[in-house]
Amino acid sequence: MAILEAKNLNKTYTVDHRSIRVLNDISLQVATGEFVVIAGSSGSGKTTLLTLLSGLDHPSSGRVFIDQRDITGASEDELAPVRNRMIGFVFQSFYLVPSMTARENIMFPAELLGLPDAEERARHLLRRVGLLDRADNLPSQLSGGEKQRISLCRAVINDPKLLFADEPTGNLDSQNGRLVLAQLLELKAEKGATLILVTHNPEIAAAADRVLTLKDGHLTG
Repeated sequence: MAILEAKNLNKTYTVDHRSIRVLNDISLQVATGEFVVIAGSSGSGKTTLLTLLSGLDHPSSGRVFIDQRDITGASEDELAPVRNRMIGFVFQSFYLVPSMTARENIMFPAELLGLPDAEERARHLLRRVGLLDRADNLPSQLSGGEKQRISLCRAVINDPKLLFADEPTGNLDSQNGRLVLAQLLELKAEKGATLILVTHNPEIAAAADRVLTLKDGHLTG
């Protein structure tokens, strides 16, 4: 059964009174537990597609279903609890809260849900990624690789069904990139989540169950 489905997605932006179509009639299905890579060159529309699939943006036309629920026309108030319960995000630029410690950044989504074991979950995840000794460090006191591992923990603390990752190793050197990818796949497996990952890295694409390629706004594969 598909955990994620897109039907005939189009996305058009208006720039200087000109309409620019970024995505053209995209349809896809992602099965529960699958690891799907969305690949393509810079500017091909990969991140735009990810934002539509995750509900961070709305398509110009077409529909998106998460766990058979149509989220296309949902308001921000309706989408917020869906994202927090069902979806985890990993971004290239980390987006950690600078005034919060590593542990507090991880705990934040669980506290929004009111989970009583938020701190216990955060400590378990910190231990899983080898950063328990960095629990009280601020993001400014962490390396890029450590920041991304903290963001992985934050993404999975609520046991999401869906993980979206946008170039999660893009700001890392090759060694840290491999470590982050390995830990992302381990946490995906541990949580039984479905992973949709945007990358132009062929090494990451080779690890996927399926690779979808975007070119000139059209999807192949």
